[in-house]
Amino acid sequence: MKRFALIGYPLGHTMSPPIHKKLFALSGVKGSYEAVAIEPERFEEALPQLMQLDGFNITIPYKQKIIPHCKKLHETAARYGAVNVLDCRTGIGYNTDCVGFLQSLQGIGLEGEVLVCGAGGVGRMFAVEAALHGAAVTLAVREGSVSGAQELAREIGEKVPGAAVRVLTYPQLEKEDTRYRWLINATPVGMFPNCDAMVVSQKVLERVENIFDAIYNPVRTRLMQEGERLGCRVIGGMGMLVWQAAQAHTHWYGAQFKREDMDRLIEEMERMMEENR
Repeated sequence: MKRFALIGYPLGHTMSPPIHKKLFALSGVKGSYEAVAIEPERFEEALPQLMQLDGFNITIPYKQKIIPHCKKLHETAARYGAVNVLDCRTGIGYNTDCVGFLQSLQGIGLEGEVLVCGAGGVGRMFAVEAALHGAAVTLAVREGSVSGAQELAREIGEKVPGAAVRVLTYPQLEKEDTRYRWLINATPVGMFPNCDAMVVSQKVLERVENIFDAIYNPVRTRLMQEGERLGCRVIGGMGMLVWQAAQAHTHWYGAQFKREDMDRLIEEMERMMEENR
């Protein structure tokens, strides 16, 4: 039996074990998957035992700390400076978040004016992918995060020559009148239990065509509900979570999954999330 795990700290309630167990069933592979919370002071001593697994996923706060322990970085991991999948057989570190994100967009092009709320962690990946697809990227951040967002804008300019990237604070965003093909929420604003919060106002949503919210708990955030009421196409974060997990199985043992199976799995996980909340 193949053995896999998720490491991070704290882990709390994670959807990863049930998702991966379903993926084993779909691929016909016998495998185990467990969530392992590792305190930061124990990270180094826990690694030798983890390396005995067939592979593992990595989440906060170890996506960068794992890099020195990888024999090689796949170009996805090198691009974002973060690893969320390690194949213990080869020692190769991958980043499957970008694949999960793109697969979950349901065929809607990532171009035109794209507004990314949040410039840290996964927001960095969203912004780079949007620029790589030719979008004009606006990074919306709090006042205290402006310098970090400006540094990200410079990095994107280096990775994607000619990319159009600008940084706005949320008050500045309220005052401008750009119409956005995409609003992408890369912040925790609106996550359970603070479900009534929205990262932007209705005034901003009135200038948006499509919304992608990386949050998957709740399944339908207030941002999504308000956006849909205004006529936006809305997509939640569960699809990204399931697709990035499926890509890990592709790296680990070559699994391939049908979109219709993934769609059913996403719906099943959304129901499970609602029932367990």
